[in-house]
Amino acid sequence: MDEIGDFLSAYSTLIALVGVNALLALSVWVTLYAGQLTLGNAAFMAIGAYVSALLGRHLGTPFPIALVIGAIAAGATAAPLGLTVFRLRGVYLAIATLAFGEVVRVILLATPITGKGQGLNGIPPTTEVWHVYVSLAVVAYVLWRVQGSTVGRAWAAIREDETAAASQGIPVRRYKLAAFVAGALVAAWAGGLSAHLTFSIEPNDFAFTRAVQILVFAVVGGIPNPLGPIFGAALLTALPELLRPLKDYRDILQGLILLLVIIYLPRGLVTLAQLRRTRRLQEIGAADVA
Repeated sequence: MDEIGDFLSAYSTLIALVGVNALLALSVWVTLYAGQLTLGNAAFMAIGAYVSALLGRHLGTPFPIALVIGAIAAGATAAPLGLTVFRLRGVYLAIATLAFGEVVRVILLATPITGKGQGLNGIPPTTEVWHVYVSLAVVAYVLWRVQGSTVGRAWAAIREDETAAASQGIPVRRYKLAAFVAGALVAAWAGGLSAHLTFSIEPNDFAFTRAVQILVFAVVGGIPNPLGPIFGAALLTALPELLRPLKDYRDILQGLILLLVIIYLPRGLVTLAQLRRTRRLQEIGAADVA
C-alpha cells in the first residue's frame, strides 16, 4: 500500500493530465462522430481556462461555479460561430475553426487582464484528481448513452451522408450545431480543470499544436465509441513519461504511432478487439465449412 501511495503522490499531476486530455479528446470526438472536422477545441479550452481562472483569482468565485461560467462562455461563443462556419465543409471547415483559434490566441496576447504573453500565474490550485475523473466518467457515460439515442443516430446519419440524412427529415444544421456546442462545453470544462491544476496558463498553451494534439488523441484512440478517445489520450499522454530515457526520440515515436494507426487501423486502436473477434469468427466459419 505504501508503494501505491508513493506512486500516486509522485505521478498525481500526470494522472490528472491524462484525465484532462481524455476530456479534450471526447470534446473533439463529438464533432467527429457527427462527421465534422473542427480544430477549434483548443480555443474553447482557452476560454474555459481563462474565464474560470480570472473569476477565481480576482473575484474569489467558488471553483464549481467558475467552471460552469467558463463552460457557458465557451458554449455562448460556439453557437454563433457554428451557425457561421457550418456553411463550410471538409477542410474549409477545419481551416475556419483553426482561424478562430488563432483569433482567440491573439486576443489573449493583446488583452491586459489576461496577462498578455506572460499569461496568468498564481491560479488557485483547487483541481484534484477526483474532480477530473468524476467529470470524465460523467461525460463518457452521457456520450455513451447519447450514441444510442435519437441524437446519436442523427449524428451517425449525418456523418455517413448529409444529403440522405436531410432527405429523411433530419434537421442537419441543428444537429451539427448541437455537436459543436457540446464539444465546446466539454473542452471549456477541461480547460478550467487544467488551469486550476497547473496554476498558470499562457496563450501559447492553446496554439495550433494543441489543437492538433487533441485531434490526434481521438484519431489514434478511435471514433467508433467514446472509449477510443479516452484510450488514445491515456496512451499519448503517458507515453512521454514512459519514454523518458528516449526523450530525444519521443516526438518521432509518437509520429510513428500515428502513422501506423492511420495506415493499419484507420478507425483507431479501439477496433483491435473487434478485429480479433472478426478473425476468430472467420476461423470458426472456415472450420465449420471444412
